[in-house]
Amino acid sequence: MILKGLKVVEFATYIAAPGAAGILGDWGAEVIKIERPGGDDMRHVFADAKSDLGANPTFEMDNRGKRSVVLDIAKPEGRAAVARLAAGADVFLTNVRAASLKRAGLDEASLRAANPRLIYALVTGYGMEGPDAHKPGFDVTAFWSRAGVARMTTPKGEDPFLLRTGFGDHITSLATTSAILAALYEREQTGVGRMVQTSLLATGVYTVGSDLAVQLRFGRLSSNRSRREPLNPLANFFQSREGRWFVTNPRGGSADWAAMTKAAGRPELQDDPRFTSGRLRKENTAALTAEFDTAFGALDWEEITARLDAADLVWAPVQTPAEVAADPQVRAAGALVEVEDGRGGFGDSPAAPAQFPGVETTRRPPPPGLGQHTEDVLREIGYSGAEIEAMRASGAAV
Repeated sequence: MILKGLKVVEFATYIAAPGAAGILGDWGAEVIKIERPGGDDMRHVFADAKSDLGANPTFEMDNRGKRSVVLDIAKPEGRAAVARLAAGADVFLTNVRAASLKRAGLDEASLRAANPRLIYALVTGYGMEGPDAHKPGFDVTAFWSRAGVARMTTPKGEDPFLLRTGFGDHITSLATTSAILAALYEREQTGVGRMVQTSLLATGVYTVGSDLAVQLRFGRLSSNRSRREPLNPLANFFQSREGRWFVTNPRGGSADWAAMTKAAGRPELQDDPRFTSGRLRKENTAALTAEFDTAFGALDWEEITARLDAADLVWAPVQTPAEVAADPQVRAAGALVEVEDGRGGFGDSPAAPAQFPGVETTRRPPPPGLGQHTEDVLREIGYSGAEIEAMRASGAAV
């Protein structure tokens, strides 16, 4: 794999930071996951489920192939072990609050003093400076709500809604991975590492950046609309006779207007005085949406898809999770990876979203058990068996 030989020490919980380490691991890096006693909170995400699900795919996705070491940084020996791991690493990745890291002597200045080549990656909710930098943040608070994503996404007049699990976290994982790789490139030129920092807030702002750029330039932004009154009546969701949903997304200007009317079986709409220009179509967006609803609603799914494809229109089915899992194009695009289940079998899991043609994609190992590799990893960095037993006796290692 392309990152073979890269050593990453992850001291993090939940999704955003472990997700970044997971991507690096999928691409070949060795990832040592340091957990406190009790483990990463995501290990227990299904703890309140009424039945024993027998698996934790949310945790498995971001932690497959890692090695787990349990250390208690409340104990001097635990702090010293974390520092020793960082001293031999290329990347130290954490989302622990900066104040806690400093008290433990695991801040950037301390770890990079011992290892100047270290890339120190910190993921926060709100950044490192400012009046709210100290606040805890999850993706629903810092990314979704504070960054404006929820408000921009909710149609005008409707209540805000919660986002799906890990949505903003995984976008932040990608941002963090990018920052780490940029710093590694810089280190190739200078021989010296650096700190990189990402936040859920800044990632959220960038995610809606195309719209927010309009707000920043003009001081205002159109609200999102319901599908019955879209800003562009050709960019909308429609249903077939069977009730199957699809979305169309036209190219700029009026390039797809004629093709869209023909695909709907209503070419006469081109001459309708309500719709003869882009401005008129926008003014009469509700009426045009109703015309398309009636037209597509009279057609079978197979007929609609054949017409849309024949016209080379940009469209897609609105798929359920089950349909996504069964979609052959999803697999062909490399969006799934096989992961060992630890019982001799394997299953599919979402893959890190990049392909490297010519690099063989291998089945990934399962996520580690809590503390599964504590002894092995500590021995690798010079601890004796007696020292490890002493750390276990004191609770510094598990």
